[in-house]
Amino acid sequence: MPVAPAVQVTFLPGSPPRLGRVALWGEPGRAPAGGPTFTAVVKAGDGVRRKEIDARLLPVGEAIDELLAIAPHAAPTASAAVWVAAAHLALDLVARGRMLPAVTADGFDAWRAGPLDPSDLERRESLADLFPPEAHCAAEGGRGRLLVAHPTDLLAAFTDAVADHLARSPLAVAATGDRRFASPDPVAVAELAGWLGEVAAPATGGASIGLRLDLPDGPDGDIDAVLQLRSTADPSLVVDAARLWDAPAAVVDRLGGDPEAELLLALRRGSRVWAPLGRLLDAARPERLRLSDDEAEALLGDGALALADAGIEVRWPTELVAGAVSLRAVASTPSPGAVAGSGLDLDAVLTVRYEALLEGSALTAQELEQLAEAKRPLVRLRGQWVVADPTVIERLRRPPRVRAGEALAEALGGPPALATADDDAPELVLDGWLAGLAAAVASVDQVTELGEPPGLDATLRHYQRRGLAWLDTMCELGLGGVLADDMGLGKTLQVVALHCRRHRDGGPADGPTLVVCPTSLLANWEREIARFAPGVPVHRFHGGDRSLDGIDRSGVVLCTYGVLRRDRPRLAEVGWDLVVADEAQHVKNPLARTSRELRRVPAAARVALTGTPVENRLTDLWALLDWTTPGLLGPLDRFRRTVAVPVERDRDAEATERFAAVVRPFLLRRRKIDPGIAPELPPRTITDHVVPLTAEQATLYTATVRDAMELIEEKQGMARRGLVLKLLTALKQICNHPAQYLAETGPLPGRSGKLTALDELIDVVVAEGASTLVFTQYVSMARLLDAHLSSRGIGTAVLHGGVSARSREAMVDRFQAGEFPVFLLSIKAGGVGLNLTQATHVVHYDRWWNPAVEEQASDRAWRIGQDQPVQVHRLVCEGTLEDRIAELLERKRELADAVVGGGEGWITEMDDDALAALVELGS
Repeated sequence: MPVAPAVQVTFLPGSPPRLGRVALWGEPGRAPAGGPTFTAVVKAGDGVRRKEIDARLLPVGEAIDELLAIAPHAAPTASAAVWVAAAHLALDLVARGRMLPAVTADGFDAWRAGPLDPSDLERRESLADLFPPEAHCAAEGGRGRLLVAHPTDLLAAFTDAVADHLARSPLAVAATGDRRFASPDPVAVAELAGWLGEVAAPATGGASIGLRLDLPDGPDGDIDAVLQLRSTADPSLVVDAARLWDAPAAVVDRLGGDPEAELLLALRRGSRVWAPLGRLLDAARPERLRLSDDEAEALLGDGALALADAGIEVRWPTELVAGAVSLRAVASTPSPGAVAGSGLDLDAVLTVRYEALLEGSALTAQELEQLAEAKRPLVRLRGQWVVADPTVIERLRRPPRVRAGEALAEALGGPPALATADDDAPELVLDGWLAGLAAAVASVDQVTELGEPPGLDATLRHYQRRGLAWLDTMCELGLGGVLADDMGLGKTLQVVALHCRRHRDGGPADGPTLVVCPTSLLANWEREIARFAPGVPVHRFHGGDRSLDGIDRSGVVLCTYGVLRRDRPRLAEVGWDLVVADEAQHVKNPLARTSRELRRVPAAARVALTGTPVENRLTDLWALLDWTTPGLLGPLDRFRRTVAVPVERDRDAEATERFAAVVRPFLLRRRKIDPGIAPELPPRTITDHVVPLTAEQATLYTATVRDAMELIEEKQGMARRGLVLKLLTALKQICNHPAQYLAETGPLPGRSGKLTALDELIDVVVAEGASTLVFTQYVSMARLLDAHLSSRGIGTAVLHGGVSARSREAMVDRFQAGEFPVFLLSIKAGGVGLNLTQATHVVHYDRWWNPAVEEQASDRAWRIGQDQPVQVHRLVCEGTLEDRIAELLERKRELADAVVGGGEGWITEMDDDALAALVELGS
């Protein structure tokens, strides 16, 4: 049962502690009259009085669940907030094993929280200082006294209750046959009271016990452990045990309690987990323990941890901590076999050696030998004591293996290449040629703009000159990259300029350039090359009689992704200088056949062109970079685990920044709206047209949601996801037009709010003599719109994926010539690669739910060459999931800018309540 936001909370101790109860009160309707009550002390005028308060009295286990379910953003009451913090404190103590057996005052078995170190006590006192009156208002004592528990005492009772509750286990009873300290039912153990008093530390003592290590002056001297006491009330007061026996009364009083008794009890506890401490029990005045080398080594390792669990702190000398040896890994230049052409195989395994550092300075070979051959856990180096850590020595003997891509990624600010689940990763330093490569990549954003190369008949804009310089540098390094400029900023021109530069006299090119693109872009590439580089031979490898015979080694070969899948072996036989993947989001799935075949075409350099480097998931970008720069981001499964999940699901800011630091040099993205990029572009206006549903649409919408949700609530896993996607498709089609959802051809007028709004827009545009692009994700809807507009005497054409390349070119030419005013396009087929600057209006009849894809489609009209203002119209049905997702898209746009994309998969993961709220029809 969830806790009400206005609930007040206090704790009622019990005996044994696990029988305590948490009182939740002030919840309207949750604790009816006649139910459980507790006696509280409350304000009455200037005084206080008793009052019986109706409450829910929960056992400790149930109360913890309810308290932890209170979300921080729910603005709980002050009393609820402090008891939520108390629950976290209690669970933390139990998780760390801070639990001790005890005997209650009436002789029954119990567990309590302890031993508590100074930080635990400080944390508890700080929390107690925050207690409001409602948090400790339960009355104590007889009826004639109006007393409440002190917050510190109540917190101690609560942490004891949690420990006593969680320690109980029926399995422990079954395994041992002993009900004591395991059964939830009280067991009489009064006879153990004396023994437990000796072996169990007090939960709150006046002093805590510690050992201070004293190191010798010379390399062969003795190592001593000095017994000390620290006041828990004043942690700054630390007294050597040698002074305790003759200390003034004032000092003993400041230690609190009975420090001599606490010291002896602590030694008994400690000797059970670290035997050498037992020697101090034989001394009349335990003060100092002389350690053998083996004992010192044990204390440096697990011994200190065991003593900490017994409530005894081991305090190390400052000089020892400051003089610890650290490791630095040096990744050397790869062997010549790891270098492919002018670049590096980032999957190559590098030679790594460890260097040991003392306060940042590398140890000499003689010092390393002295460290490795140390016969005791401490060694004297450079005038100070150094821990001869066996882990450090073992690493020195067994250097790790690391791949070049991982090393380069760390050098650019990515995750540590040598990180493991067990320890911190040592610093990785690059050496030799690899260090030079990392420096060149890190400074690639500072490259100087390049002018137009010989053979290019065009004047490059300033950002295109910089893009050319970036492409040239990355290809020279053999690393490739992703050019992710907005559509219309001239990615094609920059690649043509790159081809000309690489084929200039003295250039590095030793083979032709291969461009792989969608069928719809073949003609565009051929025309652009003929226009900007008329001297470059162009060869189409496409059609039934395609051939690679006689291709010019200084030319450009064009082919489609479909041809690549079928003829990859023939393409792989050519010694390509450069391979370009245009609209590279087509190979975002690394497991698809197209992606696999593309990877098997060798080239000196690779460039991906796309306006949406992250279309749906971060794995889209992984697929692109793993083609252009294989090995940079590591294997896909590790990338999903260490990058995609922390960034996409957990919104981990550090992981996002690390990932961005690694990919930034390999991805160049400029947007039209960036200052100074395209100042000559006319203004663009985006308007959302929120339209009502017709009665028919509303009826269909409501019935579809009702029927689908009944099925969805009964399914799990993939079956549920499939039903959710089916529902989304149905609702979008209903919002478009009932005829689309019902698979009808008509009639169309008067049945859809969107169609009415589109008619009004088209009438205005046609009256102005302007042209319009209308995008929809459904070919069936485009055909319905075509029939409807044609019946009204408005000229149209429909472009979708089934239209041949020759027909597409003809349609584009006719539209650009102004032969018809309305161009209907499926967003998949017409949203990329087309130059449609005849249009000054763009209509998104239905939303794609990915801002980047919608902007790409709008950029068919708003691109270089457009000299008129462009108006973008987005049609949204009021009160539907379209309306709600339009709001969510604005939030997701921010994530897209931080390399997180859109898509619909996130909707399928919503729980039933959230999904119902998203799709229900509003007013």
